[in-house]
Amino acid sequence: MRYELLADTYGELESTTKKLAKTEIVSKLIKKTPIENLEEVVMLLTGKVFPPWAEHEIGVANQMMIKAIAKATGASDKEVVDKFRKSGDLGLTAEAFTEKKRQRTLGSEELTVKKVFANFREIAEQSGSGSQDRKLGLLAELLSSAKPKEALYIARTVLEQLRVGVAEGLIRNAIAQAFELKPEDVENAWNFLPDYGEIAKIAKEKGAKGLQKIDLKLGTPCNVLLAEKAPDLKTAIESFEHVLLQYKYDGMRSLIHKKGEKIWIFTRRLEDVTKAFPEIADYAKKALKAKEIIIDGETLALDAKTGRPIPFQKLSTRIKRKYDVEKAMKEIPVQINVFDILYLDGKTLFDKTQRERFEILKEEVKEIKDKFRIADSLITKDLEKAEKYYKESLAAGHEGLIVKNLDSLYIPGRSVAGGWLKIKPVMENLDLVIVGGMWGSGKRAGTVGSLILGIRDADTGKFLECGMLGTGLKEKESEQEGSITLKEITKMLRPLIISEDGNNLKIKPKIVIEVGYQEIQKSPTYASNYALRFPRFIRMRPDKAAEEADDTERLKKLYEMQKITKK
Repeated sequence: MRYELLADTYGELESTTKKLAKTEIVSKLIKKTPIENLEEVVMLLTGKVFPPWAEHEIGVANQMMIKAIAKATGASDKEVVDKFRKSGDLGLTAEAFTEKKRQRTLGSEELTVKKVFANFREIAEQSGSGSQDRKLGLLAELLSSAKPKEALYIARTVLEQLRVGVAEGLIRNAIAQAFELKPEDVENAWNFLPDYGEIAKIAKEKGAKGLQKIDLKLGTPCNVLLAEKAPDLKTAIESFEHVLLQYKYDGMRSLIHKKGEKIWIFTRRLEDVTKAFPEIADYAKKALKAKEIIIDGETLALDAKTGRPIPFQKLSTRIKRKYDVEKAMKEIPVQINVFDILYLDGKTLFDKTQRERFEILKEEVKEIKDKFRIADSLITKDLEKAEKYYKESLAAGHEGLIVKNLDSLYIPGRSVAGGWLKIKPVMENLDLVIVGGMWGSGKRAGTVGSLILGIRDADTGKFLECGMLGTGLKEKESEQEGSITLKEITKMLRPLIISEDGNNLKIKPKIVIEVGYQEIQKSPTYASNYALRFPRFIRMRPDKAAEEADDTERLKKLYEMQKITKK
């Protein structure tokens, strides 16, 4: 399949903001794509070349892209930089210089989806000595053979700036439309197997029956069951006939897979963090009795001296760590608190109730004191006992309680009505994405002194501005848990700067932060039509991808709830 067909589709997607029109465009392409190219096309439509749990990322820095455009087109680095400053988009820059090129590179062939996809993967997999030169060569090879429109989207894809408005929900609906399926069948399959490329292939070959046969697979993560927020403890325990209370830990959601001596550890974001937490793998081999098992739990960071829990902020420094892992293990020891079981010796347990699964879990786990344990739990409908347990959880340094329906089933996915409810004694903070900023002045000179906050549009997946934040960011290092200095956050944001206009910065939406605020107001100033009043930085959220940040539907809901409380 020619890559030009995919590039034309990207162009069509950019030409409309209508969700139904985009779905129709993607559906038509998926339907006519040959089976041997389907996985690649579906992944490329979302700007990715690996499933979510893969270790590799396709990302290439602006500087390398500038060199690749120059190498492929015969332009100088300076010419490319000058054009980039005017356009603010290296994709458009690549398109312009490719158009100027008098002739295609001698011996170059027409680009295929397979060739582009293969080069993208090779770029992402390069490491070690000479890796930068190899990446540059692979990228320049594609640009040398590319037509102008192809160069535009090759550049945007490797820079992770595709921005054609194809979110997970749209892909789900397009697959359903292309193969005449129910969207819920596709979504259910995604919850078991979070790879729309493979799902599209199964849908085309085997239809709804094929999707319904998708099951858990050892070594491949599934989407976890999440808790919904409850207004208070009384409401939560009255919501279910039979109730299980468990401590709510401020840690890393951990799906642990065991197959013989092989262990995998996945996060809620589907990341494989096994190498970053070798001690968890060792504990799991000793604590899990079955040969084949998948359990769900929370990894908690502990203070090395006191043994008390410390905020997730500390634990997050270990998640992406590739070096000095043993040193990190000593500095930030962990405790695993397991609370559910999904799979046992060849069989999923989704037909079992919460009560049944919890009993099976207790049989299959041999606890290791203070290291690998069953989560703190209490079965009660007595409000007085529940409130006492809630206070005990908070006194122990935890976030609150999870209230679970003992008669409910475990259904992989975002959240399930009638399943789990969470109780926390804090105001409703928002998880937002940094989409821009402003260079600071005075004491903040040389740093990004203010951050532009973005809320995810529930329909398009784009990020809409909803406020500017400068409070909560420290100019100097602080002992306060979860704090971050302006210098540190500037270092994180520099590689993500898309363009600059005076002091104003446009930033690739990738970093998620938790934000507190005084209230939500209607505002014509921001694209979201809402503004946060007095927003303040609470903490980094490295456990969340940008696509998991809060969306406009939640913002509107909080705004409406706020109006009711004010009456």
